[in-house]
Amino acid sequence: MVGKPKPHDSALGHVKGAASYTDDQRLPSGMLSLWPVLSPYAHAHLLSLDFEEALALPGVITVLTHKDVIGENDSGAVVHDEVLLPVDQVFYCGQPVAWVVAESEDAARLGAAAVKADYEELSAVLTIKAAIQQSSFHGEPQYMNKGDVAAALSEAEHGLAGEVEVGGQDHFYLETQATWVIPDGEGNYQVTSSTQHPSETQIVVARVLGIPSSRVVVTSLRMGGGFGGKETQANPYAAVAALAAYKTGKPVRVRLKRDLDMVLTGKRHPFLGVYKVGFDAEGRLAGLELDLYSDGGWSTDLSHAVLQRAMFHSDNAYRVPHMSVRGQVCKTNKTSQTAFRGFGGPQGMVVVESILARVAAHLKLPPELVRERNFYQDGDVTHYGQTLSDVRVKRIWQTLRTSAELDKRKLELATFNASSPHLKRGLAITPVKFGISFTTTFLNQAGAFVLIYADGSVQLNHGGTEMGQGLHVKMLQIAAQTLGVPLSRIRMMPTATDKVPNTSATAASSGADLNGQAVRDACETLKSRLSEVAASMLKAGAESVIFEEDAVFSEGDPNTRLSFAEVVGQAYLSQVSLSATGFYRTPNIYFNKQKGQGKPFHYYAYGASVSEVEIDSFTGTYNLRRVDILHDVGDSLNPLIDRGQIEGGFVQGMGWLTTEELVWDESGRLRTHAPSTYKIPTVSEVPETFNVSLLEQAKQDSVIHGSKAVGEPPFMLAISVREALRDAASAFGSAGAYAELPAPATPEAVLMTVESLRAEQLEPELVPGD
Repeated sequence: MVGKPKPHDSALGHVKGAASYTDDQRLPSGMLSLWPVLSPYAHAHLLSLDFEEALALPGVITVLTHKDVIGENDSGAVVHDEVLLPVDQVFYCGQPVAWVVAESEDAARLGAAAVKADYEELSAVLTIKAAIQQSSFHGEPQYMNKGDVAAALSEAEHGLAGEVEVGGQDHFYLETQATWVIPDGEGNYQVTSSTQHPSETQIVVARVLGIPSSRVVVTSLRMGGGFGGKETQANPYAAVAALAAYKTGKPVRVRLKRDLDMVLTGKRHPFLGVYKVGFDAEGRLAGLELDLYSDGGWSTDLSHAVLQRAMFHSDNAYRVPHMSVRGQVCKTNKTSQTAFRGFGGPQGMVVVESILARVAAHLKLPPELVRERNFYQDGDVTHYGQTLSDVRVKRIWQTLRTSAELDKRKLELATFNASSPHLKRGLAITPVKFGISFTTTFLNQAGAFVLIYADGSVQLNHGGTEMGQGLHVKMLQIAAQTLGVPLSRIRMMPTATDKVPNTSATAASSGADLNGQAVRDACETLKSRLSEVAASMLKAGAESVIFEEDAVFSEGDPNTRLSFAEVVGQAYLSQVSLSATGFYRTPNIYFNKQKGQGKPFHYYAYGASVSEVEIDSFTGTYNLRRVDILHDVGDSLNPLIDRGQIEGGFVQGMGWLTTEELVWDESGRLRTHAPSTYKIPTVSEVPETFNVSLLEQAKQDSVIHGSKAVGEPPFMLAISVREALRDAASAFGSAGAYAELPAPATPEAVLMTVESLRAEQLEPELVPGD
C-alpha cells in the first residue's frame, strides 16, 4: 500500500459534494447564530456600548460582551495577550467588540448593525518602519550567530548593504472559519471546529468557560483548506460560540462570510530584512549581518516562532562562514499575523535570495553560478549550530539544470531579448533547503488509537487533521500495510480530542512524519497480539506469522492461509484486546533559544525549480511560460498526493510573490478583503508547461517508510518565479543592471521597475564641470 499513487480518501466526496464540513452538518433544533460588532478604528478607547435597539429586533436573543466571560477573557495561543472581547480598548480596525446572538444569521447581522458604540480614537502604528521608530515590539529580540561577522565584513573584497521588504498573504482557504458548539445541559460542550489544532481549541474554550478541558470535546471533521490559518485563528470563534452556548443553553454556530474572514483573521507576516554582506570576486559569501523584522500585528499569536523559523532559514541552501541574525517582532495595529505555509521560512529565504541576486549583479556574474558556488556540503555547520549531512541540493541542482536545459534556454532567451524591444524573457533557477520538525521541541509528538472489531473491520484515529493535503489517505496506507489488509477494511475517523488527547497542531509539515509513526506503533501492537492467536491456529511460531493481502499465514507454509477476519474473530473469542494506542516522539532534536544554538531539525527537505517568464513593458503584465521542478520527498508514501502538494504549494507561493497584495489604508482598514481586490492565482496563471519530478533513490533514514515531508517545502520553489521576473526586467536596462523588484511583484510593480531601468539608460552621464 505504501508508495502507491492512491487518490485522496475524500476525492469522490469532494467531486459529488458529499464530503461533510463543519457547517454542512444537520442543524440541531434551536441552533443560534452569531455576528460581530466591529470596531471602525485601528486603535481607540471603547467608551460605551448600547444594544437596547439591537435587543428589540425580531430574532435577537442576546449580545455577548466581556462581562459574559466566565473564565479568562483571552484566546492567546502562547502569550495570553489576545483579549477575546475588549474591555476598554480596541487594537485593530475590524476587531469585534461584541457578538450578537440571534435565531438566524440575518437577524444577528441586523442586530450587530443596531448596536451603538462610542469610541475615542488613538494613534495607531501601521507599518514595520513606524513600529521600529516608536520601539513598538512584542517581546525581546532573538539572536543566532556564527563566527566573527564584523571581521569578515571588514576584510571582504566586496561589500553591499541594503534592505528587502516582503509582503504578507491571506490564507484564502475555500472554507472560511466555522464552529458549532452544542451544550449537553450537564456542563459539557461538543465543539465541531474547522481547526488544525483541536487540542488547543479545546484548551482555549475551556479557559474562557472556566472549566476543565475534559468537559470540552473538539472534533475536526475535515477542513476546506487551512495553510496555517486555522492553527490558532479558529480558537476565538470556538470560544465566543461556546460562551453563547453557555449563556443561552442552546446550540450555537459561527460561520464567517468571506469579507469578514479576511478582515478578522491574521495573515502571513510581512517582513523587513536589513543586511550587510561581504563576498569575494567569485561571489563566495564571507559574512552576513542580518536584521529581520516581522509585522506581528496587535497580539503575539505565534509570531516569535514564525520569526525564529525565518531566522533559521535566512541561509536557505548557502554556507555563510560568518553570519549573525537578529530578529524582532513588531507590534502594530493590524490583525494578529499568524502561521502560514512555511511559517517564516519563505520570508527568510526571499531575503537571502535577493542578497545573492544583488551580489551576482554587482559582480556581473550569472546568478545561478553565484548560488552554486555557495551551496552547503556535508559536514558544514549552520549559523544555529546544526551540522549538516546528506545534503542533496547539489545533486538536485545539477540534475535539474540538465533536464530543464537551462544553459541552452539561457542562450535562446538572450537571442530573443536582443531582438525584442518591448517583450523580454527571463529565466532563473533557485534551491530550497527546509528544516523539518517543530522548532518548539516538545511539540514533536503524536498519538493514535486503532480499534479492530470482531468482524475484522478497523477504525483508525490519529491526532492529525485533514485540510485537503491528503494526510488521512497516507495514514490509511500505513495502517493497511502494517496490518496487511486492504484500505476498504479501515474507516478513518474524524479527529477528536476524546480519542487522541494532547495533540500538536497539524503544521510544520510534520503531520505524516509524526502521526504515521504513531499509527504504525498502534498497528504493530495489535499485530503482535494477533500473531499469537494466528500462531496457535496455524500451529507455527508467532515470529513466523505474516499479515499480507488480507490473509494471515506462516512464512514456512504460505499456502495455508487464514483470512484476517478469521484471526480477529478468534482473538475476540480468546479474550484478546483489539484496541491499542500508539505514540511517537522525534528523537535527538533540541534548541537553546537563549544561545541561539542547537539541532532543531530532524532532517531537511531539498528541491529546486526553474522558471521562465515573459514581461510586456507596456503594461507590466507577464506570462509564466514554463516551470521545471525537481523535489526531494524521500521514498514517497503516495506519489499522487505528493505531486499535488508540490504543484499546489508552488502555485500558492507564486501568488504570494506576484499577485497577492495586501493593502491597508492610512486608517488601518484592510482594503483588499474580497476576490475582486485580492488576486489569488487562477488556472490562467499556471504555466502550460509544468514539469514536476520527484528525486529518485531518495530514502530518508529514521522517518516513516523513508519518506519526507512535502506540505511546506514546495512553497519556496516559487522564489524562482520572482527571480525570473527580476532577470527579465533587468533586460530592459543596461548590461548587468540590477532590478529592484518588490514582493509581491505585481504587474504594477514590474511596470515601475521596468520604467525605472529604462529611465536610468536614458540619463546622460555626468562629467566633471556639469
